[in-house]
Amino acid sequence: MRTLSGMTAESGEQGLTSRPRHSMAVVAGRTGLTPDVLRVWERRYAAVAPARTAGGERLYSDDDVERLRLLAAAIASGRRVGGIARLPTSELAQLVEDDRVESSRRERSARVPGPDRGQAIVDEALGHVRAMDARGLDRLLRGAAALLGVSYIDQVVAPLLRRIGEEWHGGRLGIAEEHVASAVIEGIVVDAMRAIMPSGTAPSVVVATLAGSQHVIAAALVGAVAAAEGWNVLFLGGELPRSEIAAAARSRNARAVAVSVPYSNSSKRLLDDLRDLRARIPAEVPLFAGGQAVLEASRALAKSGIELGADLDDLRVALRRIWPGES
Repeated sequence: MRTLSGMTAESGEQGLTSRPRHSMAVVAGRTGLTPDVLRVWERRYAAVAPARTAGGERLYSDDDVERLRLLAAAIASGRRVGGIARLPTSELAQLVEDDRVESSRRERSARVPGPDRGQAIVDEALGHVRAMDARGLDRLLRGAAALLGVSYIDQVVAPLLRRIGEEWHGGRLGIAEEHVASAVIEGIVVDAMRAIMPSGTAPSVVVATLAGSQHVIAAALVGAVAAAEGWNVLFLGGELPRSEIAAAARSRNARAVAVSVPYSNSSKRLLDDLRDLRARIPAEVPLFAGGQAVLEASRALAKSGIELGADLDDLRVALRRIWPGES
């Protein structure tokens, strides 16, 4: 029960900063919120519980004013009042600080010249990876996607994956750091791929990794690029048997199949798997293969009817050759 001392039954003694002494007009002036908004937030969301004078006039404490200021700041950053109104003030303050840091980062990124912007984000992302800060990494990369659009795949995600791979193989990143980064990046890329909605008349491409390859992110990048080119993507994920990839291609009448193999413990097994997959899908359906392991075996695969790609641009060229897109 709020009293004129500005205390609640649960709060205990809070000192002078909690003494109710500000009228609604003063609070509106300090927070930028209109009296109508203050009433709605109190009645509908219980955001604050101001004391009242004997005549029924609302009186707000300094703590109330600070809480309302934080709510106004959070909503200005795009948050919904219904989702945050009942949060403890300390958590609300942390949300506002997080939003401030992210806004500042975006402003800095926007001032970086185009070619260098992606590199700046990659450098910052590696800092989050080293700290195993999944939340910060997720926030940074989703902000990059909003800032750069589809080009963030080439400017940020692909270079970041290369750097992470180099750092991991060089012993400068541990398994835990690499796994944290992989989980965050995979989720973001898959979300981006699925957010692109091509038309119903677009052709289908099946994207997967072969059994024995757990690096799903590279395949997700392939799927995101194909989706951005307007293709319907059937993304199967990782560790797929060749028979399942071929069956999916046949059932969807796929116009192409793409597999990614960044690493392989056995070049012979890789060659056998790719050749077998090529034999299982219709001859008229191209099979694209990419990744470092595939490139290392390029000479052996030269006459296997498999198209090899060194990077995402090679994939774009190949997909456009098959289907130039809708005009």
